Amino acid sequence: MFSTNHDLSQLPDPIADAQFYAAVPFKRLLAWIIDTIIIIALAAATVMATFFIGAFFFPVILFFVNVAYRIFTLSRSSATFGMKLAGIEIRNKNGNKLSLEEAAWHTGIYTALTIIPILLAISIVMMFINERGQALHDYVLGTTAINRPNLP
Repeated sequence: MFSTNHDLSQLPDPIADAQFYAAVPFKRLLAWIIDTIIIIALAAATVMATFFIGAFFFPVILFFVNVAYRIFTLSRSSATFGMKLAGIEIRNKNGNKLSLEEAAWHTGIYTALTIIPILLAISIVMMFINERGQALHDYVLGTTAINRPNLP
């Protein structure tokens, strides 16, 4: 699972099928903004459900809501709600939607990257210079974000 030498031949070709990768880094930013709003709202609702006692632990609640939200949505449809609204989804190296295990790894590595600013910066730059628009966590896992295919 962890490698930088993945056979990505089952994914759309970035040259022949460029429409799958068009504007994906910007759509990922839009999805991230939407997801952040959803996650903060869910964490705030959790605090209210605890009669505001959870406010003392808001960063911890926010962390766990973030991880649970991302694993749940990625394992169900290979896209968070923000990604769905932006029209993108994550695919594994075989071109399939993510399994629960893959969603957990994707979320875990992404979360670690967000905690370490230099790795997050590298990840963002990679999305703009990699032919498939892969962030660092995608590159390590052999996943990529693509524009959602229009299926009949």
